[in-house]
Amino acid sequence: MGAPRDDSDGSAGERPESRPGDSDTGDGGDTDPTERTVDSERREVRSEAVDRTGDTDRQRRAQETQTDSNSDDGWGPFVRDITTTIAAVLLLGLYLFAMSGVWPPMVAIESGSMEPNMQVNDLAFVMDADRFQPTESVRATESNTGIVTAAVGAETGYSQFGDSGDVIVFAPNGNTDRTPIIHRAMFWVETGENWCQHEAVDPSYLGRVGGQQCVADHSGFITKGDNNPAYDQANNRITAPVRPDWVVGTAEARVPLLGWFRLQT
Repeated sequence: MGAPRDDSDGSAGERPESRPGDSDTGDGGDTDPTERTVDSERREVRSEAVDRTGDTDRQRRAQETQTDSNSDDGWGPFVRDITTTIAAVLLLGLYLFAMSGVWPPMVAIESGSMEPNMQVNDLAFVMDADRFQPTESVRATESNTGIVTAAVGAETGYSQFGDSGDVIVFAPNGNTDRTPIIHRAMFWVETGENWCQHEAVDPSYLGRVGGQQCVADHSGFITKGDNNPAYDQANNRITAPVRPDWVVGTAEARVPLLGWFRLQT
């Protein structure tokens, strides 16, 4: 019997050579699904990192903007309040000056000479004596100063600050360097008149004054503090009879305690 013939030509069991680009799946040029998943995950991680970085930058910018806004909000209202307050004070001062004709239109009470009708630390509103003159002032003096004396006020019923007549602010002896005095105008005397014998004089307020001291060097007002024991022209002679041009104005109203702030400056 003859030997069996081998039809495989010795090539049985051999695998064909693999070519570059071939995959195990036999689908040439395709990427392994595992690799595609890894690449996708890497891209997602990078995207998330970028997003987080962007979010962080935006948050930082937002915080900086908020800080700037808070800074503006903190100073803005304060500056506006200060500006508004100053403007209001200036407008009030101009308004009072327009009404009173005197600057400053307010004076602080420094002593108790006008108690109990005016107290220390009161703030008194002063008006030019020529403005809004009461009808009683025509009878007060021949020169029509606009000031009503206590003597005329007692006859007519005109009163200010708890007693007859006007309370005036004046420079003692006309000296504007001295602190102004705020006292009541008691009566008017003429040049050369013996004011100690005036019909309106109260002898209990004369003190030890007499003789030539009672003769008026010039026309003017005899004045007195409501709480003082004597006329300003008696005893120590705080001032000579007050000339009309020494008068700053008449006190019209008072605000309790508000003068304390003025006295501190």
